[in-house]
Amino acid sequence: MRDAIESATRRGMHVYWRFARGLTLGVRGLVIDDERGIFLVQHTYVRGWHLPGGGVEPGETLLTALARELSEEGNLELTGPPQLHGMFFNARISRRDHVACFIVRSFVQSAPPPPNREIAASGFFALDDLPGDTGAGTRARIAEVLLGAPVSERW
Repeated sequence: MRDAIESATRRGMHVYWRFARGLTLGVRGLVIDDERGIFLVQHTYVRGWHLPGGGVEPGETLLTALARELSEEGNLELTGPPQLHGMFFNARISRRDHVACFIVRSFVQSAPPPPNREIAASGFFALDDLPGDTGAGTRARIAEVLLGAPVSERW
């Protein structure tokens, strides 16, 4: 009897989560300076170096979320429209997570951001001098945009 109740509870929770929990959506910016340096951030809560970005909040557009994340993580302000590189399925986060990646070439940085509770470090890196622990998804997007690698559907 106990197994039947646990099984029914699991099925009920699965149905609930399937319909109650929607798609999650994030943005990332592949920020490239005039010397082809790539802006990367190192978060305090996850290992490695990554493109700046984060979740799209309720009521935000993709571009609003991108501008907010670039400002928060890099003191970066868009001065021209970014180019959508692609939408990517990010199974590392959840089975419902997607990331919009934008190429950002028109921006200003008021000052390098000091480390804070979210961002441990950040900076511009040459293509041939990326940190060794740069994330696989970040490396893939860089290779697609700057080296002509085939574009994947997955982060």
